[in-house]
Amino acid sequence: LFLIHILRQVLLFVSILSLSSVFGQVSYSIPEEMAKGSLVGNIAQDLGLDVKRLRLGNARVYSGDSREYIELNSERGVLLIKERIDREALCGETTPCAVHFQIVLENPMEFYSVTVEITDINDNAPSFEKSDMKFRISESAVVGAKFVLERAVDLDVGTNSLQSYVLKPSDNFLLKLHNQADGTKNVEMVLQKPLDREKNEFISLALTALDGGEPQMSGTMQILITVLDANDNAPVFTQPIYKGTVAENAAKGTIVTTVSASDADHGLNGKITYAITNTFDDVRQMFEVNEENGEVRLVGRLDYEKKRSFQINVRAMDNGGLTDSCKVIVDVVDINDNEPTIKIMSKSTVISESANPNTVVTMINIQDPDSGENGKVQCFINENIPFVLKSTSNNFYSLLTDSDLDRERASEYNISVTCSDEGVPSLSSSVTLTLQISDVNDNAPVFERSAYEAYIVENNTPGLSIFTVRARDADWNQNARVSYILEDSSVNGVPVSSYVSVSADSGVIHAVRSFDYEQIKDFHFRVKAQDGGSPPLSSNVSVKIMIQDQNDNPPQVLYPVQTGGSLVAEMVPRSADVGYLVTKVVAVDVDSGQNAWLSYKLQKATDRALFEVGLQNGEIRTIRQVTDKDAVKQRLTVIVEDNGQPSRSATVIVNVAVADSFPEVLSEFTDFPHDKEYNDNLTFYLVLALAVVSFLFITCLVVIISVKIYRWRQSRVLYHSSLPVIPYYPPRYSDTLGTGTLPHVYNYEVCRTTDSRRSDCKFGGAGSQNVLIMDPSSTGTMQRMQSEKSILDEPDSPLEVSLLSSFPNHPRKPNGVASNRCRDYRY
Repeated sequence: LFLIHILRQVLLFVSILSLSSVFGQVSYSIPEEMAKGSLVGNIAQDLGLDVKRLRLGNARVYSGDSREYIELNSERGVLLIKERIDREALCGETTPCAVHFQIVLENPMEFYSVTVEITDINDNAPSFEKSDMKFRISESAVVGAKFVLERAVDLDVGTNSLQSYVLKPSDNFLLKLHNQADGTKNVEMVLQKPLDREKNEFISLALTALDGGEPQMSGTMQILITVLDANDNAPVFTQPIYKGTVAENAAKGTIVTTVSASDADHGLNGKITYAITNTFDDVRQMFEVNEENGEVRLVGRLDYEKKRSFQINVRAMDNGGLTDSCKVIVDVVDINDNEPTIKIMSKSTVISESANPNTVVTMINIQDPDSGENGKVQCFINENIPFVLKSTSNNFYSLLTDSDLDRERASEYNISVTCSDEGVPSLSSSVTLTLQISDVNDNAPVFERSAYEAYIVENNTPGLSIFTVRARDADWNQNARVSYILEDSSVNGVPVSSYVSVSADSGVIHAVRSFDYEQIKDFHFRVKAQDGGSPPLSSNVSVKIMIQDQNDNPPQVLYPVQTGGSLVAEMVPRSADVGYLVTKVVAVDVDSGQNAWLSYKLQKATDRALFEVGLQNGEIRTIRQVTDKDAVKQRLTVIVEDNGQPSRSATVIVNVAVADSFPEVLSEFTDFPHDKEYNDNLTFYLVLALAVVSFLFITCLVVIISVKIYRWRQSRVLYHSSLPVIPYYPPRYSDTLGTGTLPHVYNYEVCRTTDSRRSDCKFGGAGSQNVLIMDPSSTGTMQRMQSEKSILDEPDSPLEVSLLSSFPNHPRKPNGVASNRCRDYRY
């Protein structure tokens, strides 16, 4: 019977293969976890069959050696759930997940293919392998230190799978996720705030994994951190990615590769242990790492057809709890006798980034010594690169550019060409072509910042380096060589080049002059960065220089005013109570900020127990009740200091009179102790001034009296003289007597007295009233016309005038006869 059953199965299979003319296919989609007996679909209706045909044709489900999850109800012509389907157990992470089987009918023999897709429901919550994870982290761990966390696993797929992580509280740490090639995410905890063991020695965090299903499900793992003291160096792997290969038939214990990390610390803090951090996958069943030397060994059986490569996450941890991580990529090598041979027929190792799409890069020839299906080869290149591999003829491929190239995004490409045959198991080989992308000047320099601000302390040395501007050019070689230029502008009407300069090569900004904060506090200018391409490209940036104040000015006291030897005193009545405001010292400082913050202190005082000075406001107040025993004269020395480093100061002397009346103050302050030298000088100058004033007064008095007496005597002599008066005619006046005997030439003499203060002589005008005229009826007499005063009596004319008429026979007085005080004017 067993042989008959086997024979019937073989005949059925042969019949199915030969009846392709009646072949039909139908597909269904159902969610997982449906109850047993649930309806999948009406197969009779969907295939266009009568239910009677199913019953008479002995319709049944054929699934080969696979497990039967679906059964056929021939009476109703429907497909039902035979056994609860768990998508995760059936397909794992494979999507889409489907069950394939055939509906077989007899008399006549018919064959129909049925595909039932099993869709995922959110029936699995994210979970961690461990309920908690412990770390020992040194307080000297630098910000940015990374700590690898165990990943959560969600057996669901799609949006129902693991979507995100949340770390709470997040005071010291934040999460960082790294997408892996297999679609998973590595979770790292990154230190964002330095730890302080003295404040918090133990830290407890909660790492929550969330999926995207409805309702949302989650899983939580506690992270317990012990903060250690004085370990400031974390292990560092020699490279971030290690690669190794192992044959699929390699024996257990085979060394795949060796990872190595170093720690700059010494002793126990520098001792490193290695561990594999992969969870919920088969890495730990296949590989182990030696804790001491980092050797990665094979501990399981490899199957190339199941998994061709492994990604091992290795963590290096020192005794202080600091860690580093690396990836070990293990490629499983298929064992076979012949694999495809790839030959590069023609190649160009350099291509311009301006190359057009569909530019041929290289030609590839593929040869496989095998025959039949094992000799048929399909080739492909790695993804996410702007190249495409096209078959041109039998066993020949062309590598073409698929899109525009950008050297700044990728300066070279390692193009891996992999060819696989169609044998079972399939054999493959690959070759990597390194293609360099040549540059064109298509990027302008870009400054590191959108704007710069810098500070410089005033009174700097000319030529001082202030700071550096930097620009990066994504191009290469000459196209990326950046030069810096100071753009023309002015600051307060002065070219900015007289303030600063910029180094063309390094971008260092130098001060050209010494700055004074009190004159200029800040200024702006622009710097241009230009590359060396042809034509050159450029960009500019705004720079603001702010001058910082320096304590280079002492305080200046505005009140009370110090006036040399003058004595200024503030009066305080004896009835003044505690806190009585005597006066206020007012001072300013032209500096700014703390350099201008002033404080007042009482340096010296006649009675320190009587007065105090406000530290901030400079107010001088009494600190006790004034008594009759207190001296009238009080001398206070106040020092005013600023808050600069070093501080500068000024002093002021305040005189205070403790009295109720001004006479009391005056009597006491007449002998107020001044400087002896000042008193002696004052007395000397007072006596000298008094003597000079007295001498000048007496001298002036004598001179005035003498002049009055002299004028009086002269007028008397002239009035009583018996000499005949010679007729006088003023210049340019006609003869009033009509005799016509006055000659046309005449002269006169002018004499000035020794005490004259005038520098010129005054003469009568055409209408002068002071004129002497000869009376024709009375010779030898003189009359005074229209004037009561003589010319000699005028106070502003201390001149003695003698007028001589000149006749033809009258002897003329020589010019030299006159005294040195007289001059002869002749017309």
